[in-house]
Amino acid sequence: MEGTPLKDKYSCYFAEMAALSRAADKIDETNVRQEANPGTRAIMDRMVQENLRAGSRLAGREHFKEFYELVKSGKRGLILMEHYSNIDLPTLCYLLDHDSEEFGRELDRRIVAIAGMKLNEENPMVKAWAEGFSRVVIYPSRSLAKYDDPAEHEREEAKSRKINMAAMRAMDKAKKQGRVILVFPSGTRYRPGRPETKKGLREIDSYLRMFDVMLLVSINGCCLRINPADPENMIADLVVPDTVIVTASPVIYCKTFRDEIISGISDPSADPKQATVDRVMEILEQQHEQCERTRLNT
Repeated sequence: MEGTPLKDKYSCYFAEMAALSRAADKIDETNVRQEANPGTRAIMDRMVQENLRAGSRLAGREHFKEFYELVKSGKRGLILMEHYSNIDLPTLCYLLDHDSEEFGRELDRRIVAIAGMKLNEENPMVKAWAEGFSRVVIYPSRSLAKYDDPAEHEREEAKSRKINMAAMRAMDKAKKQGRVILVFPSGTRYRPGRPETKKGLREIDSYLRMFDVMLLVSINGCCLRINPADPENMIADLVVPDTVIVTASPVIYCKTFRDEIISGISDPSADPKQATVDRVMEILEQQHEQCERTRLNT
């Protein structure tokens, strides 16, 4: 099996990260907005740097730059990004922060990711890992499916409403502050052989209605892969040095994009919200495949 489990490869950092960690172990409506912890971010940057092979880079830098300039001018900016591993966001932020131009560092500092509660609550090391990056924490709707008891389900549903309402307020405040919201439209990491994990969530359509401009960001190459022997254990993920290319689409104006998709629907039974996010995922997949052909030939 290729790669070294994260818990073995980087156990040397765990005590240091635990000492620096300050994020809440449990999420409620009072603590959904979590700013980046510079201490754990510095360790994350070292880990990313150690595993990026030669040729790792941003592609479509001119699109990242145009997007940043539009956000700087007052446009509300959204990034929708492919999701293969828990190192996707750290890699994007590292590459932006180490770009040769100032816009990369400035864009990195503006990003606020939408993150599920699991990253805070499942494992102290996963929490310390995640808190290196600014986040708004949500209660994913799919997480309610595990509650079979009606009374327990009702309690959790009420909890999810409180957390997600607070998260929407926090996201709105971040937008007004000129921050960029980053969302993984699949809502989960892609698992090979499970195409449903790469399907876009219907709820993503709501984000398009709240923002002015967006970038679709694909990621080719992966330094942290789900361990098939222990797929649910995030600290058992496999560290595999790789060449990683993070690619930005041209800037997309959200309203125009959404209106064009919906106006082109001919089937009256089609769900326009799902059609919108399906198109997002198609573009991301096309962008990914095009980059992969280039990556493998260099």
